[in-house]
Amino acid sequence: MRNQERANNAVADDEPDNAGSWRIADIAYDAIEPGRVATKPTLFELVTMASFVETGSDLYAHNLVSYFDDDVEVSAWLATAWEHEEVQHGAALRAYVERAWPDFDWQATYDAFFVEYAATCTVPDLEPARGLELAARCVVEMGTATLYGALHSYADEPVLKDLTYRIYADEVRHYKHFYRYFRRYQASERHTRWRVGHTLAKRLLATCDEDGSIAYRHVWSATRRGRALEDDARCESDYRRFRSSVTRLARHHAPRDVPVQMLIKPLDLPPPASRAAKACAGTLYRWWLG
Repeated sequence: MRNQERANNAVADDEPDNAGSWRIADIAYDAIEPGRVATKPTLFELVTMASFVETGSDLYAHNLVSYFDDDVEVSAWLATAWEHEEVQHGAALRAYVERAWPDFDWQATYDAFFVEYAATCTVPDLEPARGLELAARCVVEMGTATLYGALHSYADEPVLKDLTYRIYADEVRHYKHFYRYFRRYQASERHTRWRVGHTLAKRLLATCDEDGSIAYRHVWSATRRGRALEDDARCESDYRRFRSSVTRLARHHAPRDVPVQMLIKPLDLPPPASRAAKACAGTLYRWWLG
């Protein structure tokens, strides 16, 4: 928990650091204890789904780089740091899935997932102003940090705890980069707090289900010998039960204060308003958790 506390405290600093560099070779996959992951409900689905979305992140990254193509600083960081690290998250999680659950055909299932997922990642889906898109990215990084923070707390398999902490720390650092770039654009675009807040809330709602539902349905089909997604209503009912399980997990294991701080930070509120906003954002965050 000390490592996570250090990452939590770092959110208060506006300037991102460049620490935290790691490689897949740093993960001790040979030390995985399969028996300790087998006893944790939903862990296989959560780690596999995360590996799919992270592996496909280069598609969204390319769209974002294109959106900021004439901003050398932002596009260079997106292309050389952020995209590389997001794809590494996917590769590291894939390597874990393939070792912890060797009977699962990761590649074939991912290929089917990606066909559907790719259709949801298009440039028109980005916000109409760059500053607003950067604010929206802060919400996405908050969400992923919350996911990996919860997984780090929930897992008791040492290799998975190490991996999810590393990804958690990366996501916190990514948030700080997006926040810094948001402030630069906000200084010239000057969006009202209402518009920024509307963007934050809209992206928070958008992160609730879409990517996860796509990933779940393909994992569900693959683990049930390819039962057709569109023909089996049981997939939907199983997904609802899965969501209920994740809700219970998140309420017990997800970080509490830090995500709320990350959510309202782009509003740049004065202290009295910030206290009230934290209370409202805390309610919204708990609703988002389920």
